[in-house]
Order: sequence, then structure tokens, then C-alpha cells
Amino acid sequence: MIKRSLLVLLGVAIVGAATLTAQAPRAEAQTCPDVEVVFARGTAEPAPPVGLTGLAFDAALRTQLAGKSVAVYGVNYPASSNFNNRLAFAQTVVNGVNNAQARVKYMASRCPRTKIVLGGYSQGAVVAGYAANAGISLPARYAQYTSKIPPPLPAAAASKVAAIVMFGPPSDRFLRDVGAPPIKIDPRLATRTVRYCIPGDTICNGAPVGQPNGLHVLYTVNGMTFDAARYVAARL
Repeated sequence: MIKRSLLVLLGVAIVGAATLTAQAPRAEAQTCPDVEVVFARGTAEPAPPVGLTGLAFDAALRTQLAGKSVAVYGVNYPASSNFNNRLAFAQTVVNGVNNAQARVKYMASRCPRTKIVLGGYSQGAVVAGYAANAGISLPARYAQYTSKIPPPLPAAAASKVAAIVMFGPPSDRFLRDVGAPPIKIDPRLATRTVRYCIPGDTICNGAPVGQPNGLHVLYTVNGMTFDAARYVAARL
């Protein structure tokens, strides 16, 4: 999860993704698309609603799906950097999970032939992972908030999710250190899920919780969005 002190480093990603930010993808398609990407941006990431990583992934995916229509929906949540208030921060993540799940359920009902790709970067990868959860168990000290936890996706909606792509997802160690539950993907979706972690990225490599390093902002330019696009295309 990117903290304010790392925003300067996003300039590296902005330069590499400049050609992708000229025109943001439409959040809504006029008709049911062949594929819809439901993507959650990272903490305070530029280029909302999907962020730079979402834009890069969308562009890469379109190169793999020539002849197919692709729509992109940016998960509507604050992507907050309010790390000093854990409950408030947790609520923004819950808001993102609820919005992502609502969109998946809406598209599954409205456009049953559309294949859905669920994805996210950093904090957004947590949102995507929790949206595809197999049941979220809170630490005992937060048990009183259990009723606020989003349930797993209904089977009918989960069946429309063709792939889940997570860029720089916080590791189980990182999440444990900040008091958050681990990401446990629903078994129905686990075989359709891929996680990308740049070697040395301290957010996702199992290092103790701390400030992210420069590697954490390079997912737009290091080729992993293209790898992810090929992974998704093979499952559509």
C-alpha cells in the first residue's frame, strides 16, 4: 500500500504509462461487452478510477483480445492513505469490497455472457482478494465488527469471474502485522487467480510491515501487466 511519502516515486510509473493515460477507459459500456475488468486502484494512486496499473493492464489486455469488446469499471472507493486510524482505513477497504462485489453481481445478472476479470493493485489487490473471499475471519480483538464483513460472492456471480489478477498484493505477513485478515480466495476462484510480486517489493515479499520501496510502483512498466493479460486471455 503506497503511503504519501512514496508518491514522488510514482513519477517513474507515470513516465512509462504516459501513452496510456491520454484517454481513460469508459466505466460503462453501452451494451454488454465480451469482457469487463473490475479493477481497484492502489493507495492514493494517480489516474482514478482505475489508477496507472489498471490503465496499463487494460491496455495490455486489449492487445490480447483483438476483436473482442472490453469495458473497464473502476471500483468506487477512496483508496485511503489514512493509516493512522485503522478502523477508518478498514472501512474504506470494506467499501471497496462491497462496491466490487456489487458490480460483479450486477454484471452477472445484467450481462450473463460477459466474462468478468477482477483485479487490483496494492491496497486494490486486497480489495479484489477480499471481494473473492472464501470467508474472512477477523482477529479476535475485532470480533465485534464481524457483522460488517462482506460475505463470499454468490455462486451465480462467482461463476462469471474468469480470472483474478493481483499486482503487488500485501503479503500475509504484512496483513498480519497491521491486524488485517489474510487474503483467502474462494476455492471456486483460486485456480483462476494470479498474483504478481516484483522480487524485493517489501509490500508483497513477506517482509515485516514498513514503508514501501521503489519497486512497489513499477508494475506499470516491468512487463507484468502483459504477463497478466496473457494469463487472462488464456482463460476467456
